[in-house]
Amino acid sequence: MTKHKNNISRRKFLEQSCATLGYTTVFSSLINLKAMAATAMNSSPIVANGDYKALVCLMLGGGNDSFNMLIPRGNNEYAEYATTRSNLAIPQNQILPINPNTSDGRTFGLHPSMPDMQQLFESNDLAFLANVGTLIEPSTKSEIKDKVVKTPLGLFSHSDQTQQWHTGRPHERTNIGWGGRMADLIQSMNSNQDLSMNVSLRGSNTFQRGNQIIPYAIKNNGSIGLNGYGGDGLLSQLRTTALNSILERDYQDIFKNTYKNTIKVSNDSGIQFQEAVDGVPEFSTIMPEENNLAEQLRMVAKTIASRDALGFTRQTFYVQIGGWDHHDELLINQTNKLAEVNAALKYFNGVMNELNTNDCVTLFSISDFGRTLSSNGNGTDHAWGGNAFMMGGAVRGKEIYGDYPVLALGSDLDLRNRGVLIPTTAADLYMAELALWFGVPASELTTILPNLSNFYDTNSGTAPIGFMNML
Repeated sequence: MTKHKNNISRRKFLEQSCATLGYTTVFSSLINLKAMAATAMNSSPIVANGDYKALVCLMLGGGNDSFNMLIPRGNNEYAEYATTRSNLAIPQNQILPINPNTSDGRTFGLHPSMPDMQQLFESNDLAFLANVGTLIEPSTKSEIKDKVVKTPLGLFSHSDQTQQWHTGRPHERTNIGWGGRMADLIQSMNSNQDLSMNVSLRGSNTFQRGNQIIPYAIKNNGSIGLNGYGGDGLLSQLRTTALNSILERDYQDIFKNTYKNTIKVSNDSGIQFQEAVDGVPEFSTIMPEENNLAEQLRMVAKTIASRDALGFTRQTFYVQIGGWDHHDELLINQTNKLAEVNAALKYFNGVMNELNTNDCVTLFSISDFGRTLSSNGNGTDHAWGGNAFMMGGAVRGKEIYGDYPVLALGSDLDLRNRGVLIPTTAADLYMAELALWFGVPASELTTILPNLSNFYDTNSGTAPIGFMNML
């Protein structure tokens, strides 16, 4: 273990302090200024209506094999599924049955590691969206093969597909996300203009980065803060004294003064945030042990509980659980991952009900892409369309939205005859439904999602998919 010396240099102190402002670089910390927030407020067409809403984006990093998450259960459809999936098929008698309000004649169930999500579904708090994925325009198998339609850049690349799920722009590579673009429009609804409405439990991310608003990064136990500021140790006391001396000075150099003010706003905001979440009483809902996703969601809940103290009417949160790239040992690895998600969602739903905020908080899942239906021997490879889930009191639960595909190899949706399924629902529609519920006017949807008009008429007066209660 490396020991820290007490006599650190001024340069080293500044480097360490700036690295803990809640962003990955000093440059990032300089962007989230009060002036930027004011710019967003002045340009926003949205008027605050006094209600609170939060979106929680759950990233399943690596590409979830979601056709082993939401599974055909009836004899005929299961036989097709089992033939295609071969050694990766979940035994029929282990599938947890669900009973959607609307049926296409087929029956479905969930992976055996998801009993609590099964109950959330049956109690109308959770829904699924079938075969959703990134698309630029409606595309058929023949159109793609004949190259008469545009397809997403880097279709089977982790980095490209993650970026596109974060940005809603599969036709270009950009570091501005659709959550960030929403924040640029909506930040003005919050009375607190010093803290970003976009809160990340997993550092800087593209989803929450806008042109003016960037994520405020926190840890599972709260604000990242300045390294050692306000602590009890000797080194922390030295850092606190040194930082206070810097922040109390007025500099003739405008750049130094701006930098000082940025550090001060960031530090003061971090202290404000930590004091607010520390004031939240412990939840009575029991958190599952050794569950990092639940720990992330606990801090999301504490932040939501602090919304009035922090001055927030709208917030987004970003949480992530990695390790879904199951090229090998799919069955055992996915069993463990889904069990963690299942327990974390039960916990979060319980806390939201405890706080009486279930109706105003919506959690939704995304992942890099679906995976091949066919086995590569002991796992699956990168594919395209997959299944997602949405949870919350505003979700029209106990439904499977979209079109659950035929799972036979070589179908009209199978691009490579290995179970690489062309999405039947564009990710744009998924994002647009969430954005509308969040408060983005229909007239601004194409600003956030430029390809949306290829799938949806923003003047239609109807919801893009219909899984959210817009009241």
